Amino acid sequence: MNFDSYASDVVLAAVGAINLLTPGHALGREYPAENPGDELRKLLRPRRAKNAPEVSEKDVERLREYAIRLREVFVAVDSGRIDDACDQTNALLRETHAAPVLSGHDGEPWHLHFHAPDTGWARSWAASMATALAVVLGNPMYDRLGVCTAPACDRVFVDTSRNGTRRFCSTPCQNRVKAAAFRARRRVGLSTR
Repeated sequence: MNFDSYASDVVLAAVGAINLLTPGHALGREYPAENPGDELRKLLRPRRAKNAPEVSEKDVERLREYAIRLREVFVAVDSGRIDDACDQTNALLRETHAAPVLSGHDGEPWHLHFHAPDTGWARSWAASMATALAVVLGNPMYDRLGVCTAPACDRVFVDTSRNGTRRFCSTPCQNRVKAAAFRARRRVGLSTR
């Protein structure tokens, strides 16, 4: 599902940041969310920026605080609490001072940002992510935001499939569930012989 080029890209970045920065479970194991620095910097590095800002550990920790709150939007949608998801998103939009701004930096053509040019790294990403989630939540397909249904996994995802039936954060989680179901059917078949 492509909401629009801005929202789709930033929602995917939000999913990645939330999954890297929030502790819980991933792929059937406990996930402590420790030291995501390099992977996070790579995920959120501006595509064409020549002078990308240096991202400190303090920046990463500040974004982690936002990511925990952004994750709650996915959890609320996944559990059918759309009003809570919208309230949480509105709170983040207010707190980050998200507002559309046309920016023409680093020799790039004018393009849209949802944070002031002088905003810190973490707050600028949080403002953009909250705005992208607002675009999704204001769309009839807001239920494309979800939390993985695989056992021992609570990573978030956005369903970009045509039919909107995705239930897992990744192919490995889907495969784990399918393999477990196959083994269970096989055990039942063997025990009835």
